[in-house]
Amino acid sequence: MAIKDHFRDRQFVIRGIFILAIALLLVKAMQLQLIDSTYQDRARTTAIEKVVDYPSRGLIFDRSGKLVVNNNAIYDLMCTYNRVDAQMDTTYFCELLGITKAYFDQNINKNFRSVRYSKSVPFLFMSKISGETYARFQEAMYEFPGFEIQLRNVRGYPYRNSAHVLGYMSEVNPQQVSTSGGVYKNGDFIGSSGIELTYENDLRGEKGIRYVLKDNLGRPVGAYREGEQDTTASSGNDLISSLDIDLQTLGERLMKNKSGSIVAIEPATGEILSLISSPSYDPNLLTINRIRGEAFTQLQRDTLNKPFFNRGIMAKYPPGSIFKTVVSLVAMQEDLIQPSTGMTCNGAYYYGGSSWGCHAHTRPNNLAVALEHSCNTYYFTTLRKIIDQYGFYEPHKGLENFNQYLTRFGLGQPLGIDIPDEGAGNIPTPAYYDRLYPRVEGSWKSPTIMSIGIGQGEIEMTTVQMANLSAIIANKGWYYTPHLIKAHGDRKEIPDRFRVRKEVNIDEQYFEPVIEGMERAVKSGTGNIAFVPGLSICGKTGTSQNPHGKDHSVFFAFAPRDNPKIAVAVYVEHGVWGARYAAPISSLIIEQYLTGTIRDSRMPLLERMEGQNLLALAD
Repeated sequence: MAIKDHFRDRQFVIRGIFILAIALLLVKAMQLQLIDSTYQDRARTTAIEKVVDYPSRGLIFDRSGKLVVNNNAIYDLMCTYNRVDAQMDTTYFCELLGITKAYFDQNINKNFRSVRYSKSVPFLFMSKISGETYARFQEAMYEFPGFEIQLRNVRGYPYRNSAHVLGYMSEVNPQQVSTSGGVYKNGDFIGSSGIELTYENDLRGEKGIRYVLKDNLGRPVGAYREGEQDTTASSGNDLISSLDIDLQTLGERLMKNKSGSIVAIEPATGEILSLISSPSYDPNLLTINRIRGEAFTQLQRDTLNKPFFNRGIMAKYPPGSIFKTVVSLVAMQEDLIQPSTGMTCNGAYYYGGSSWGCHAHTRPNNLAVALEHSCNTYYFTTLRKIIDQYGFYEPHKGLENFNQYLTRFGLGQPLGIDIPDEGAGNIPTPAYYDRLYPRVEGSWKSPTIMSIGIGQGEIEMTTVQMANLSAIIANKGWYYTPHLIKAHGDRKEIPDRFRVRKEVNIDEQYFEPVIEGMERAVKSGTGNIAFVPGLSICGKTGTSQNPHGKDHSVFFAFAPRDNPKIAVAVYVEHGVWGARYAAPISSLIIEQYLTGTIRDSRMPLLERMEGQNLLALAD
């Protein structure tokens, strides 16, 4: 009896195992068919292929309608494994494409057990095929069933200029794909710097989708449902930049073999006419092609010249004597000096047994003459009046008040231009000086920091801030945020933030003596080399001290004096003093923009500036 019970129990166990196995199989079948769509999708794609049509990216023009960024075709070679002829001439195939047999074997043998690949669904065999290679391959493509070309567009640059402004494209990374909400997929291109990055959403366009019916060998047999679910690719919006490409080209010629930057702005609108950073590179080097990676690596490894570093918006420099214009305006607004205020300069500023030199010039009988000859004594004295206006022992209050003005001038903070990585410069605060001179409370006073009155010491500005300062003076007290967009295609709209007029809260009357001093500086003062007959240029030289080598050359200007059309700042590293390089380069930029040419009599100056190599002076 016990034996019978034992066999009966085993029978129940075996039945239970079978029932459990059947249940597990049913659950798995339900998962595969009803819950997990992976295999269902894979099966469907063997009959219906989703083909992406890439749109043309929006073109970029300069302010006068000259094309500065266009689209060039590149080709991706797709492969449907099941359609490939096993007897194909692989040697001839590889010769046409310029690849090796090892490359062929590696790219055609995918892991077809993975759901990522199917022998009946096209996969990427080779990307970024040039137009020349495509033309050669196309003639023989009928000999290689299973291979087909997919067209995409990449950027081309008719001018070899403006690399830092225009930016470049690169392939999306996994994070960009995962956060794009389906907009991008692996292998897509995206703007990675400059205008291409800032205005990516406008420029990229919308992809189109076609559904193609295929047979069991992966051969196209027609449109799915007669194309009723297809969508057409929509081209990106064209963009009109504010750049003047001729001015940009001239600026890059003048800055050849030099480190530094040029920024030119239209004062009435805030539109950036040119933004030059040197050393630079040919933007065509970074178009999407098969040698791009090598070029990118070489540029990135150039740590001496730093061609990717945009000195126009990222580098922060002591502005030198151009900052004396700001000191003048604040001092007059605070009623600490008048336009007629004169001072005595005996060749140096003396305090506490020490002296700070000033080059020989006539007595600064008023503010305009002080600017004309860039008198250091005048501005050491004036800066101390600003800092000491609440008393010699209250420098914190004086500096805080001064800094409030500087903030309204857009200093100590990014201006907000429309390309990434803009720097802020530096405004030294009372807290900063407390940390710098921590011995005892009140250890710093106006004589300690008076060097900022001549644009030295701890004050730092970007070149775009310097150009914007020139625009503020040209406008007599206001500015628009500098920007590089003029219009979206036929639409004249630009982002609202570029249409907000910003006031610096200095009375208009106080700009007149500053402008008078700047005009005198060009006519008969320190910036006389920038004088151009027939053009009323108002400018100011600066020499930025460099404790590590040759001083830097600085100049900013606007022209003409009445109804100004251009404001420009030039910063030439290791250029010794303002009148040596920055001032003549500025005058050539202004002349080109206002007259459309450089007169014959000034061509030797252009050639001399272009021919100077200052990179050897760099640290």
